[in-house]
Amino acid sequence: MAIFDELAGTLSGTARDQPPLVLLHGLTFDRRQWAPMLAALPGRRVLALDLPGHGQSPSQRSYRLSDVAELVNGAVHAAGLEDPVVVGHSIGALIATTYAARFPARAVVNIDQPLLPGKIGAVIRGAEATLRGPGWRAVWDEMVSGMGVDALPTAAWSLVERTSRPRADLLLGYWEEILRCTDAEIEEQRRKDLTVLADKQTGYRWVASVRPSLSYEGWLRSSLPGLEVTVLEGGHFPHLAHPREVAALL
Repeated sequence: MAIFDELAGTLSGTARDQPPLVLLHGLTFDRRQWAPMLAALPGRRVLALDLPGHGQSPSQRSYRLSDVAELVNGAVHAAGLEDPVVVGHSIGALIATTYAARFPARAVVNIDQPLLPGKIGAVIRGAEATLRGPGWRAVWDEMVSGMGVDALPTAAWSLVERTSRPRADLLLGYWEEILRCTDAEIEEQRRKDLTVLADKQTGYRWVASVRPSLSYEGWLRSSLPGLEVTVLEGGHFPHLAHPREVAALL
């Protein structure tokens, strides 16, 4: 482990003709969750980071997507990487998208994260009072119960359990956009970011656990005509359910 600017991470592999990878895990987890996929990527130059407040990275006063993207950019520079493929799982994919719209990136790989709040946003807003009280953990546990963890192979299920360290401040901080902005405001920001990616010809692949609705996929393609969609069934953790398949996509 090393500190890259302000974030803890692991830099592995050697420089090759392929662009380097930057890996961003999901909310409450840490960089160890990429281990099965990394085993299928021998030699690839990879920077796996702990997001702010996760793993061995220090907490921050702000967990806004743009602020976290700034910290990721500092880490990328400290690691000496240029034009990476930024891979994000869950909320890490929102950060990867935000990052690529603001800083040089070859492509984004979004692992199972819709870019609009949808039903989850409504759940989070409805649970805000609980999240700010002593019963906050019940909200998170209810969400995890719907992520398909039990269907994962035993080793992957165990990895999810070992790498999760939920805290109320992290949930409230990383969900601040949902709690403070309307769906329309969030959609406007996402559209702006996707338009920038399209203008920069930044590749975008969405690895989804279920086929997206026609309306949502149409919304994505209206800003990202070059979007690539791959469906790997098996719950919210395709990189753990199908590590070799995701590695092959990368």
